[in-house]
Amino acid sequence: MHPSTFLLIVVAAGAAVVHGHPAANTPAAQFWEQALPGSPMPDAIADGVQRGIDHSPLVEHYTASPSISPCTLFDSTCSPQAVAETGIFFHETQLRPGSTMTLSFPAEATPAILPRDVSEEVPFTNVDDVLDAFNIVPGSAEAEQVRNTLSRCQAPPIAGEVKSCTTSLEATVQSAMRMLGVGADNHAGGDVWAAASELPGAGLPRQPYAVVAAAPVVGGRYASCHTLPFPYAVYQCHIARRGYRAYKVSLTGLRDGAAVAMLAFCHLDTASWNTAHPAFEVLHTKPGCAPVCHFMSYGNLAFVRTATTDLL
Repeated sequence: MHPSTFLLIVVAAGAAVVHGHPAANTPAAQFWEQALPGSPMPDAIADGVQRGIDHSPLVEHYTASPSISPCTLFDSTCSPQAVAETGIFFHETQLRPGSTMTLSFPAEATPAILPRDVSEEVPFTNVDDVLDAFNIVPGSAEAEQVRNTLSRCQAPPIAGEVKSCTTSLEATVQSAMRMLGVGADNHAGGDVWAAASELPGAGLPRQPYAVVAAAPVVGGRYASCHTLPFPYAVYQCHIARRGYRAYKVSLTGLRDGAAVAMLAFCHLDTASWNTAHPAFEVLHTKPGCAPVCHFMSYGNLAFVRTATTDLL
């Protein structure tokens, strides 16, 4: 079995192979299949592609909504109190079968993933142009989200990090592959596939979840792409040069019995992170003192490169 097929079955069981989805015949879906052969497109991504075609963000009203996706970035300034309620950060020692963790992920809106040709025409870099194009009132919560996202994208990476912001699915995949040292044709002496947590857009109800299994994701390098609040889908992709591990985690809700398959990353080197990062307060640690682990939230992607020697 192709390793990408195995990973997606375990990590994102239920992620739709793009065939049969309304987005199946879109250029974005066709690009995905060519660039990532054997990697099913997760439902959240296929839904976003279709939404980008059916509902133009240029005519829809943009409403600010909460998102925990940016909270896991290295320069996060999210509220520790708000993050603590979700359970998204945890210690690596908690990934033991039989251990429990309380999770409560908020509902996340499915951002419209614009067709590449459209994304190249709409404003992105200038705050005033974005507010004008999307009829966003200056000083509003929506304007603040736009300003924060553009500021985050324009800020330099922290030490040891490579990052970029992208506005189409094609650009997101290509950016992650460049970070992994692979061309868009996915041929550079290695193999790349995509993975995601299996999460409903409605979020996870607050309850204790038991860890059923936690298995390492075998890979030489990993690049993560996180959604950022914006009128249309914007991804911040990044890669750390050293010190991280990935896991596929199976959880079961202790109240409703719901099974959840999650992708998790543990960062071993946090010395360069923002000192006010919420994970440090939540986990009672400091930069560079202990590993920081987090789940990948709704709509976020991880790209995994397995070297040829790992496939033998």
